[in-house]
Amino acid sequence: MKRKAQHYALVSCLAWAACAGYMPAAVKATDAQPGTHAGTLQGAAYRIDIPEQWNGDLVMLMHGYQPVGAPVKTPMEPADSTSVFLKEGYAVAQSQFASQGWAVGDAITDNERLRQYFETTYARPKHTYVYGFSLGGLAVAATIERYPHAYTGAMITCGLTVSTPDFLARGVVEPLAAFDALIPGVIPDLAAAASPPAISPDDIAKALQAHPKEAALLEKRFQETPESLPPLFGLYYMALRELEGRAGGMPVDNRKTAYKGYGEDAELNRRIHRYAGTPAAMDYAQRNVTLTGHVSIPVVMQWNAFDPTIPSRFHGVYPDQINATGNGKWLTVLPPKGDSHCDFTDADTAAAFHALVGKAKAPNR
Repeated sequence: MKRKAQHYALVSCLAWAACAGYMPAAVKATDAQPGTHAGTLQGAAYRIDIPEQWNGDLVMLMHGYQPVGAPVKTPMEPADSTSVFLKEGYAVAQSQFASQGWAVGDAITDNERLRQYFETTYARPKHTYVYGFSLGGLAVAATIERYPHAYTGAMITCGLTVSTPDFLARGVVEPLAAFDALIPGVIPDLAAAASPPAISPDDIAKALQAHPKEAALLEKRFQETPESLPPLFGLYYMALRELEGRAGGMPVDNRKTAYKGYGEDAELNRRIHRYAGTPAAMDYAQRNVTLTGHVSIPVVMQWNAFDPTIPSRFHGVYPDQINATGNGKWLTVLPPKGDSHCDFTDADTAAAFHALVGKAKAPNR
């Protein structure tokens, strides 16, 4: 059965102290107690599932974007794809993160802490894979760049694998500011402290319906549909405001940006709101997180054919980075499937993971 993730499941930190050279004492897989184990590590809830017939391998699973204030159940509920790995004999460890919102830094730290906890408490796996979807895909990419020796392979589906500064500039501030330039009076000042933390998608939808010419231009420019654009703009606005609070100011400076692709570009650039970035906030965005493309383990990536949350204009960014560093031999990009954000069946997830394991075990990989 297909799982269509909510748009809000969309999504640079302090390194975990003992990572370098960390070699826990070997523990036999047969010694690990099957079942579900849950608890909290440094303020982050976690869940570990070990199947009855554990094959000795571990999957670290990183979830997508969670809005600040979203309810979190205790004990932690498993991600939908957890059963895919358990059925094939893999243990699965997944962490909530110490904060919600744009919690990329916490995601990397909390995931690494949980990985080490698994090794010291249960067993040292024969192989450890890391899997993330949506914003968790960004955290996975950063994780394998930071801890390349901890993993056998990485899988990213429907991933936001674009460095935070670039995504904020091109994927968040540009569309919101362009909307405001074309249809004024709907999008609040993106940098003002008094602006609300969220705006209603219904208000955006009404404005688009009242301005069909401008709506069509925005839909074409940002690869969206009339149905997908209002909730997406609402999501991006909310995420930006949350990140501004986390970073301490406006993380994007667009005073010298020349925007293109709107037909009458000169007029849009004259009318568009210009924001002066806050240096500390821009530095925060760069640290949380900027990708390099330097990978040294197999990586399998897959997106949806139509993804309203992470449109196709962003899909090739990280693969291009990996290829530019000369590490393309590690990369496999599977054909797109599905027509919504994270719209993959269990069979799709299993097939992608089989491709990863096959590449990881291939001789002379």
